[in-house]
Amino acid sequence: MYRWEIVRAVTEQRVFGIVRSAGPQEAVAAAEAVLDAGLRAVEVALTTPRALTAVARLTETRPGALVGAGTVLDAAAARAAVEAGARFLVSPSLSAEVIRAGHRHGVPVFPGVATPTEIVRALEEGADAVKLFPASAMSPSWLRDVRAALPQAPAIPTGGVTLENAPDWIAAGAVACGMGSALTSGGARAAGERVTTLLARLAGAR
Repeated sequence: MYRWEIVRAVTEQRVFGIVRSAGPQEAVAAAEAVLDAGLRAVEVALTTPRALTAVARLTETRPGALVGAGTVLDAAAARAAVEAGARFLVSPSLSAEVIRAGHRHGVPVFPGVATPTEIVRALEEGADAVKLFPASAMSPSWLRDVRAALPQAPAIPTGGVTLENAPDWIAAGAVACGMGSALTSGGARAAGERVTTLLARLAGAR
């Protein structure tokens, strides 16, 4: 797949899961729970010990899923994630070297931004979308105001997005939301129920 095709696939459901856990086994279990519930894309944060083991395992056992790597802070981590099978890269910060490393291997990159200035810089560096982080420090109305000036910015709020406010973010112009513990915690059954509920709510968001 080309980068733009991956971006479209990752954002198609307007949400992707974020897994951050105590180890690779737990990460795989959490990712499988939301994938089984109907999500198509999930990110494994590199703050998880041996996270790339989980990325590689999920890539092997779930070839139809879009498995990405998060908390990618430098070019070395970006390359290692791609070699493990990551299909997209997410960072909490804006790093030109991470964007270049991902693009060198044909993988889209979503760097973290928190201001209009950072959004513009990320777009100038070639970001495929921007991760609004932490979303808990912003609001859907903030995004709506920013998009009035920067309608070309594909934004993905992450960090504090909930089942209740995710539709508001989409209605404000976000292309998707990244959701962690609010979606993936509590075991497979609870995570599955939340995914089902969220996808139904997002289907009605405008």
